[in-house]
Amino acid sequence: MLSLRNFDIKFIKGIGPARAELLQKELGLRSAYDLLHHYPTSYVDRSKIYSIRSLLSAGQELPYLQVKGRFVSFNTLGEGAKMRLVGLFSDGTATMEVTWFRGIKNIRSSLSPQKEYILFGKPGTFNGRLQMTHPEVDSPDSAAATQGMRGVYPLTERLRQRNFGSRQIFTAIQNLLTSRTTPFSDTLPAEVVRSQGLMPLDAAIRAIHLPPDPQTLQQARFRLKFEELFYIQTDILMRSQKRKAQIAGHPMPRVGYWFNTFYKECLPFELTGAQKRVIKEIRADIMGNRQMNRLVQGDVGCGKTLVALMCMLLAIDNGYQACLMAPTEILATQHYQTIRDLAAKIGLNVKLLTGSTRAKERAEIHRQLTEGTLHLLVGTHAVIEDTVQFRNLGFVVIDEQHRFGVAQRARLWAKNDIPPHVLVMTATPIPRTLAMTVYGDLDVSVIDELPPGRKPVETLLRFDEQRFRVYQAVGRQLRAGHQVYFVYPLIEENEKLDLKSLEEGYESICETFRDYRVAFVHGKMKPAEKDHQMELFASGKAAIMVATTVIEVGVNVPNATTMIIENAERFGLSQLHQLRGRVGRGADKSYCILMSKYKIAKETRQRLDVMTSTTDGFVIAEADMQFRGPGDIEGTMQSGMPFELHIANLATDGQIIGAARRAAETLLASDPDLSRPENTLLARTIREIARRTIDWSQIS
Repeated sequence: MLSLRNFDIKFIKGIGPARAELLQKELGLRSAYDLLHHYPTSYVDRSKIYSIRSLLSAGQELPYLQVKGRFVSFNTLGEGAKMRLVGLFSDGTATMEVTWFRGIKNIRSSLSPQKEYILFGKPGTFNGRLQMTHPEVDSPDSAAATQGMRGVYPLTERLRQRNFGSRQIFTAIQNLLTSRTTPFSDTLPAEVVRSQGLMPLDAAIRAIHLPPDPQTLQQARFRLKFEELFYIQTDILMRSQKRKAQIAGHPMPRVGYWFNTFYKECLPFELTGAQKRVIKEIRADIMGNRQMNRLVQGDVGCGKTLVALMCMLLAIDNGYQACLMAPTEILATQHYQTIRDLAAKIGLNVKLLTGSTRAKERAEIHRQLTEGTLHLLVGTHAVIEDTVQFRNLGFVVIDEQHRFGVAQRARLWAKNDIPPHVLVMTATPIPRTLAMTVYGDLDVSVIDELPPGRKPVETLLRFDEQRFRVYQAVGRQLRAGHQVYFVYPLIEENEKLDLKSLEEGYESICETFRDYRVAFVHGKMKPAEKDHQMELFASGKAAIMVATTVIEVGVNVPNATTMIIENAERFGLSQLHQLRGRVGRGADKSYCILMSKYKIAKETRQRLDVMTSTTDGFVIAEADMQFRGPGDIEGTMQSGMPFELHIANLATDGQIIGAARRAAETLLASDPDLSRPENTLLARTIREIARRTIDWSQIS
């Protein structure tokens, strides 16, 4: 299979130089290997013939299918570039139009009204009439018309315009497979194939493109998905083992003044069992001579910042400096204020460095960093600037790390000769299967308890027709002395999307709640004005905050008990969950009200029902990935995952991911570097694929 990577696609029968160039530009297919891994996205049964009458009464979008009959007539309509050929096709039960916009002359000359044909394509309606555009046309006794299941391949519009469709891809693949005189060698070790009950690779490749039946297709798909995911898991585990074995870290065995004094005098509440467990896991990592690379997940409000601070105090106890980097100025400022207030009693020297930091203050921060008198620096991207130099950086915390590029995160490593320990935090719970793949080289800790006194936020779905009752409820909260958020998806009115705009909403809310001051925040405001408006709300001078999703992170107002999210149907589940995390941060009962149109799509209603049924961020994350697919969720595209997925799906193939992970762990336990003869081909395959990517596995 590896040798096919060097076999140019232009030498495959049915392609040639011109089509090869087109396939490379449109689909990125360069080699025979690429073509074989261009899998069908769906399948149609070419053994079944449909009647045209049954299609007329279907009443729904129709899939690719085939009909059998004769052409009654042909008409050429239009002129020049708008010319088209329209044939009237009948099977005795009804008629439909068949339209061609390209190759009209050749198509017309090749078709005869006296002959019977089988048309294969996707029916639709145009001007109230059933129509099929550019179908495949075969004689009833042709192999194509009787072959059974047939794959439908991903295409681009330009390929279709150049008369290169699913059939041409299928034919080229069949020509390639037919030309093979020997079967494809299995890249997976025989023991893995046996233990997982996998179909041989050669049979799977042939069955995925031309399955004899649905059962064989299912076996082929499982085999190919497992193989992709097994490569990923094996590579991730090997990289992780290599990092742990080779990358030195700063040993931090001491628990001294800073940690102990903070624990005794400054803790705002008793640590939860989950917080204690995670601190112990981190301490075990940093006591040795190897660098820590750990991910801490937990819902909003679970106390991740407190855990991070206490672990940074351990570093300071051992003579090192610490740094916390956040993706936005709002969030960095929030962290700075929280840490400063928590550690005020013990005299911890903590500073904030952002793009807004004035030159004089910046110079003082630089001086204290190089002298070693600054214990802890909190900041945004500003902390990775070359001018920012530490005397002895030993511990780095990266919050919401998926918002940073891997190259940006890597620059923190250059702040010390020996890389600092790295703690990655995220308040967006990551689905287990995705974390196993995207963050597979990190050790993972989970804070799955909320601090004492926190009550779950009650989430309600309400429609525009119920707005008066919603505003009555808001009024009751305001009269009780609490504060309220109103969140909008847009800044200015957009008639096309028909969303409630922030400006329109602000005016309406000011009019409705005249007795209360209203703050107003969006992402396009200047930092100083944004900070002023935030301060109005945080200080309690403003009872209502009207904002876009800029308040998704970084605003901590325990007195805010209610959030109204307008056009909630336009938000993703994870974003809704993040927004909801802004309320319920105090001891009072809190509410999140999702405002929506009554008429929304079924899937949209299901998403909103998930939000009203649970506050568990991990349940929501799993559901979000099921609805949206993995996509770029949590920075997948910048995570350094070394393999492109051709057939596996991180959103839906969780069981296969788990099986692949366990199989990889078992294999590497007996052969850590894949040096045994039976694993030689697997080792070559992983090296060949991983060679094509940058190794970001050592960057948290």
